Amino acid sequence: MRERVRTEAGREAAPRVAYIDSQSIKTTEMGGERGYDGGKKITGRKRHYLVDSLGMLMLVAVTSAKWDDGSAAPAVLDQLTAAQAARLEMIWGDGRYHNHALLQWLVDTEAAYRVMVASRPADAVGFVLVPKRWVVERSIAWFGRYRRLSKDYEYTTESAEAWVKVSAVSQMLRRLRPNPALKQPPFRYPKPQQKAA
Repeated sequence: MRERVRTEAGREAAPRVAYIDSQSIKTTEMGGERGYDGGKKITGRKRHYLVDSLGMLMLVAVTSAKWDDGSAAPAVLDQLTAAQAARLEMIWGDGRYHNHALLQWLVDTEAAYRVMVASRPADAVGFVLVPKRWVVERSIAWFGRYRRLSKDYEYTTESAEAWVKVSAVSQMLRRLRPNPALKQPPFRYPKPQQKAA
Protein backbone atom coordinates (compact mmCIF):
# COMPACT_ATOMS: atom_id res chain seq x y z
CA MET A 1 0.00 0.00 0.00
CA ARG A 2 2.87 2.38 0.79
CA GLU A 3 4.36 1.65 -2.64
CA ARG A 4 1.04 2.57 -4.25
CA VAL A 5 0.88 5.83 -2.28
CA ARG A 6 4.38 6.66 -3.48
CA THR A 7 3.71 5.85 -7.14
CA GLU A 8 0.47 7.88 -7.14
CA ALA A 9 2.49 10.79 -5.71
CA GLY A 10 4.94 10.48 -8.62
CA ARG A 11 7.71 8.83 -6.60
CA GLU A 12 9.62 5.57 -7.04
CA ALA A 13 8.00 2.64 -5.21
CA ALA A 14 11.09 2.10 -3.03
CA PRO A 15 12.46 5.14 -1.17
CA ARG A 16 16.02 6.42 -1.53
CA VAL A 17 15.94 8.30 1.80
CA ALA A 18 14.28 7.39 5.11
CA TYR A 19 13.96 9.03 8.51
CA ILE A 20 14.17 7.47 11.97
CA ASP A 21 13.09 8.68 15.41
CA SER A 22 11.43 7.46 18.59
CA GLN A 23 8.53 8.52 20.78
CA SER A 24 8.33 7.83 24.52
CA ILE A 25 4.78 7.00 25.53
CA LYS A 26 3.12 6.25 28.85
CA THR A 27 1.62 2.83 29.50
CA THR A 28 -1.50 1.92 31.47
CA GLU A 29 -2.13 -0.58 34.27
CA MET A 30 -2.28 -3.38 31.66
CA GLY A 31 1.30 -4.33 32.52
CA GLY A 32 3.77 -5.90 30.13
CA GLU A 33 7.23 -4.61 29.19
CA ARG A 34 7.97 -1.08 30.39
CA GLY A 35 10.84 1.07 31.61
CA TYR A 36 11.85 4.61 32.52
CA ASP A 37 13.05 7.21 30.01
CA GLY A 38 15.17 9.61 32.07
CA GLY A 39 15.37 12.17 29.27
CA LYS A 40 11.58 12.56 28.90
CA LYS A 41 10.76 11.60 32.52
CA ILE A 42 8.27 9.00 31.27
CA THR A 43 7.63 5.49 32.56
CA GLY A 44 6.39 3.35 29.70
CA ARG A 45 7.54 2.30 26.26
CA LYS A 46 9.23 3.73 23.19
CA ARG A 47 7.90 3.51 19.67
CA HIS A 48 10.76 3.55 17.15
CA TYR A 49 9.58 4.70 13.71
CA LEU A 50 11.19 4.50 10.28
CA VAL A 51 9.33 6.53 7.63
CA ASP A 52 9.92 7.38 3.98
CA SER A 53 10.20 10.87 2.47
CA LEU A 54 6.40 11.22 2.32
CA GLY A 55 6.14 10.39 6.02
CA MET A 56 4.58 6.98 5.36
CA LEU A 57 5.46 4.27 7.89
CA MET A 58 8.03 1.71 6.77
CA LEU A 59 8.83 0.03 10.09
CA VAL A 60 7.94 0.28 13.76
CA ALA A 61 9.43 -1.41 16.81
CA VAL A 62 8.13 -0.99 20.37
CA THR A 63 10.55 -1.43 23.25
CA SER A 64 10.87 -0.52 26.89
CA ALA A 65 11.33 3.23 27.35
CA LYS A 66 14.73 2.65 28.97
CA TRP A 67 16.28 1.73 25.59
CA ASP A 68 18.54 4.35 24.03
CA ASP A 69 17.50 5.26 20.46
CA GLY A 70 20.85 4.33 18.93
CA SER A 71 20.92 0.99 20.76
CA ALA A 72 17.38 0.13 19.66
CA ALA A 73 17.94 1.19 16.02
CA PRO A 74 19.34 -2.20 14.93
CA ALA A 75 16.10 -3.86 16.12
CA VAL A 76 14.21 -1.51 13.77
CA LEU A 77 16.58 -1.62 10.80
CA ASP A 78 16.93 -5.41 11.00
CA GLN A 79 13.28 -5.64 9.87
CA LEU A 80 14.03 -3.98 6.51
CA THR A 81 13.13 -6.27 3.62
CA ALA A 82 15.10 -6.49 0.40
CA ALA A 83 12.33 -4.61 -1.43
CA GLN A 84 12.34 -1.77 1.13
CA ALA A 85 16.13 -1.47 1.07
CA ALA A 86 16.48 -1.83 -2.72
CA ARG A 87 17.17 1.89 -3.34
CA LEU A 88 17.80 3.01 0.24
CA GLU A 89 20.96 5.12 0.47
CA MET A 90 20.54 7.22 3.59
CA ILE A 91 18.60 7.31 6.86
CA TRP A 92 18.40 10.61 8.73
CA GLY A 93 18.05 10.79 12.52
CA ASP A 94 18.83 13.08 15.42
CA GLY A 95 21.98 13.15 17.56
CA ARG A 96 20.96 10.06 19.52
CA TYR A 97 21.70 7.95 16.44
CA HIS A 98 25.38 8.91 16.57
CA ASN A 99 25.97 5.64 18.44
CA HIS A 100 29.05 3.40 18.25
CA ALA A 101 26.99 0.20 18.65
CA LEU A 102 24.76 1.23 15.73
CA LEU A 103 27.74 2.14 13.55
CA GLN A 104 29.35 -1.22 14.30
CA TRP A 105 26.08 -3.02 13.49
CA LEU A 106 25.98 -1.26 10.11
CA VAL A 107 29.54 -2.42 9.40
CA ASP A 108 28.87 -5.99 10.57
CA THR A 109 25.71 -6.34 8.47
CA GLU A 110 27.32 -4.64 5.45
CA ALA A 111 24.34 -2.34 5.10
CA ALA A 112 24.17 -0.52 1.76
CA TYR A 113 22.77 2.61 3.42
CA ARG A 114 24.23 5.13 5.88
CA VAL A 115 22.72 6.61 9.04
CA MET A 116 23.33 10.37 9.14
CA VAL A 117 22.67 12.85 11.94
CA ALA A 118 20.68 16.04 11.31
CA SER A 119 21.73 18.38 14.12
CA ARG A 120 20.13 21.61 15.19
CA PRO A 121 22.27 24.73 14.67
CA ALA A 122 24.72 25.36 17.52
CA ASP A 123 23.54 28.97 18.00
CA ALA A 124 19.81 28.11 17.93
CA VAL A 125 17.63 29.27 20.81
CA GLY A 126 14.14 27.86 21.40
CA PHE A 127 12.19 25.98 18.74
CA VAL A 128 13.98 25.55 15.41
CA LEU A 129 12.70 23.58 12.43
CA VAL A 130 15.63 21.23 11.76
CA PRO A 131 15.97 20.17 8.12
CA LYS A 132 15.43 16.43 7.52
CA ARG A 133 14.16 15.69 11.04
CA TRP A 134 10.78 17.38 10.57
CA VAL A 135 9.63 14.58 8.25
CA VAL A 136 9.52 11.93 10.97
CA GLU A 137 8.38 14.43 13.61
CA ARG A 138 5.38 15.22 11.40
CA SER A 139 4.61 11.50 11.08
CA ILE A 140 4.69 11.10 14.87
CA ALA A 141 2.22 14.01 15.11
CA TRP A 142 -0.05 12.26 12.61
CA PHE A 143 -0.03 9.10 14.72
CA GLY A 144 -0.88 11.23 17.74
CA ARG A 145 -4.29 11.93 16.19
CA TYR A 146 -5.33 8.32 16.82
CA ARG A 147 -6.95 7.93 20.22
CA ARG A 148 -5.75 4.33 20.51
CA LEU A 149 -2.14 5.61 20.30
CA SER A 150 -2.52 8.35 22.92
CA LYS A 151 -1.04 5.87 25.42
CA ASP A 152 0.22 2.31 25.08
CA TYR A 153 -2.81 0.28 26.17
CA GLU A 154 -1.38 -3.09 25.10
CA TYR A 155 0.11 -5.89 27.19
CA THR A 156 2.57 -7.05 24.52
CA THR A 157 4.88 -4.96 22.35
CA GLU A 158 3.74 -6.96 19.30
CA SER A 159 0.17 -5.81 19.84
CA ALA A 160 1.37 -2.23 20.32
CA GLU A 161 3.26 -2.40 17.00
CA ALA A 162 0.14 -3.79 15.29
CA TRP A 163 -1.94 -0.77 16.35
CA VAL A 164 0.64 1.61 14.90
CA LYS A 165 0.48 -0.34 11.63
CA VAL A 166 -3.35 -0.22 11.65
CA SER A 167 -3.25 3.57 12.01
CA ALA A 168 -0.67 3.77 9.19
CA VAL A 169 -2.96 1.72 6.91
CA SER A 170 -5.84 4.07 7.73
CA GLN A 171 -3.66 7.07 6.89
CA MET A 172 -2.59 5.57 3.55
CA LEU A 173 -6.17 4.65 2.63
CA ARG A 174 -7.23 8.26 3.17
CA ARG A 175 -4.42 9.38 0.87
CA LEU A 176 -5.35 6.89 -1.83
CA ARG A 177 -9.12 7.50 -1.69
CA PRO A 178 -9.84 10.80 0.10
CA ASN A 179 -13.41 11.45 1.15
CA PRO A 180 -14.29 15.01 0.05
CA ALA A 181 -17.10 15.12 2.63
CA LEU A 182 -14.60 14.73 5.48
CA LYS A 183 -12.47 17.82 4.98
CA GLN A 184 -10.31 19.01 7.85
CA PRO A 185 -11.31 22.39 9.25
CA PRO A 186 -8.82 25.16 8.46
CA PHE A 187 -6.25 25.81 11.17
CA ARG A 188 -6.65 29.09 13.03
CA TYR A 189 -4.50 30.47 15.77
CA PRO A 190 -6.48 30.89 18.99
CA LYS A 191 -7.51 34.44 19.83
CA PRO A 192 -5.35 36.01 22.54
CA GLN A 193 -7.01 36.09 25.95
CA GLN A 194 -7.70 39.47 27.51
CA LYS A 195 -6.22 39.79 30.99
CA ALA A 196 -8.75 40.58 33.69
CA ALA A 197 -8.18 43.96 35.33
